[in-house]
Amino acid sequence: MQGVAETVQDGASVSLEPGGQFELSGAPLKDVHACQRELDTHLEQVNIIGKELGLRFAGIGYEPKWPLSERPNVPKARYQVIKDYFPKIVITEVGFETMYQTCTAQVNLDFDSEQDMINKLRVGLSLQPLATALFANSPFWEGKPAGYKTYRSFLWSQFDDDRTGELPFVFDDDFGFEKYTEYALNVPMLMVHRNDNWRDVSGASFKNFMAGKLEAYPGEKPSLNDWMNHLGTMYPEVRLKKYLEMRGADCCPKDFLNALPAFWVGLLYDEQSLKNCLDIIRDWSNDDRGFLRKEVPNQGILTPFREGTLQDVAKDVLKLAKDGLARRGLQEGKFLAPLEEVATTGVTLAERMLKLYEEEWDGRVDPIFNELRL
Repeated sequence: MQGVAETVQDGASVSLEPGGQFELSGAPLKDVHACQRELDTHLEQVNIIGKELGLRFAGIGYEPKWPLSERPNVPKARYQVIKDYFPKIVITEVGFETMYQTCTAQVNLDFDSEQDMINKLRVGLSLQPLATALFANSPFWEGKPAGYKTYRSFLWSQFDDDRTGELPFVFDDDFGFEKYTEYALNVPMLMVHRNDNWRDVSGASFKNFMAGKLEAYPGEKPSLNDWMNHLGTMYPEVRLKKYLEMRGADCCPKDFLNALPAFWVGLLYDEQSLKNCLDIIRDWSNDDRGFLRKEVPNQGILTPFREGTLQDVAKDVLKLAKDGLARRGLQEGKFLAPLEEVATTGVTLAERMLKLYEEEWDGRVDPIFNELRL
């Protein structure tokens, strides 16, 4: 297993997550069409291998049938450090479920200045619950309805408070790179990579590391790689590195996977659409954002919000995304079609799967693997 845990090709990498989830980390690409081609190539390759091994792949946000106890275990030293950390913060079951049972679709986006980062991060955090609702696709747990449209998102809301959340300080007037750095410095460390090994330093302070006072490596100061590894142990809904990671969507079938970069590119890569998004969220409070983060996993696109529902926000925001893509002039707007259907009907993938479960699958989840086959 360790011999095939990761492979790299053409700037993209494929790796195995703790429970055997396949993760494609795509190369930096210029447009949504290139993202589509990369995804098509990836799925073609894994399906060729899967056919030889008798395996198939499904796009879903949470393992719908098998319990945690029956999941495979990918033997990476880094994962073992994380597993050992969970009992220390009393989230053992939730922690293992997020590692082994969930699957997220993400998109990474550039920024070109500190102010551009601030604007995009604020829009990304505010509208992340909307993305969570549009891509809701994890309604089952151990063969039965989980009680959530996106059980994956609910689990992450219960995860380590030090590493997750809506980052309310991002909306402070003095927010910038320095304030995010201060936040990251105060997040307890998990591990340090040395000589091809991951050393457990959970609970240690990165500030002490910078002062040469890390107990595991006395006198040694961190490298830039140490800092990047530390940033990778934080899991907010939008994560800031050298780019912005949008982390709120369940894994989905291919048409939705192609819609994800289109959605965010249309909103954030067009100056007018970005400005319009900032106008929409300008008077949203931390309580508003917290309410959406809490309620969307259960109520999805129909979550009540202000004078209407999140569905109303979806219609307005998707128009901005489509207009933004149109101004790019690359015919990328077509990729938004599945999201426009959700916004129009109020029916997400989760609702569709639950209806099939009740009306056509005789209360069994097994058919979902064909329904959501990649």
